Amino acid sequence: MKFVQRRDYYAGALMVLTGAGAAVIASRYPLGTLTKMGSGFFPLVLGILLAVVGILIAATAPSGPDGAVTIRTDWRGWGCIIGGVIAFIVLSKYAGLVPATFACVFIAALGDRDNSWKEAALLAAGITIVGTAVFAYGLRVQIPMFGSL
Repeated sequence: MKFVQRRDYYAGALMVLTGAGAAVIASRYPLGTLTKMGSGFFPLVLGILLAVVGILIAATAPSGPDGAVTIRTDWRGWGCIIGGVIAFIVLSKYAGLVPATFACVFIAALGDRDNSWKEAALLAAGITIVGTAVFAYGLRVQIPMFGSL
């Protein structure tokens, strides 16, 4: 088996190790009860869930030449995702939450070759509305809705 054929095993093993490590570290904190959770309860549960998902990924990995997949690096996707994050960082400081969220999602959505610019704009508009409602109004994140630009 080549690396390409074993990547699901490696991904599953990495998730199991990360989840188990998080669970071990979280178990050192007070766990509390279900009605009064301690600081270690939530990380412990998430660590266990991550390990279980890792086991499921490794268990469903293709085994043998029939499951072989060739990997080609998608530089467009990488560039658009990194560009979206950079756009959010810069725009959230100067333009505000709404333009930063729209630009981040729009640029990242263009990384998918199946998306058109219209679909990316619709997705960005929807996520901007939901993100603004959740982060600006629900969580009261201290980023102005619109900046000084």
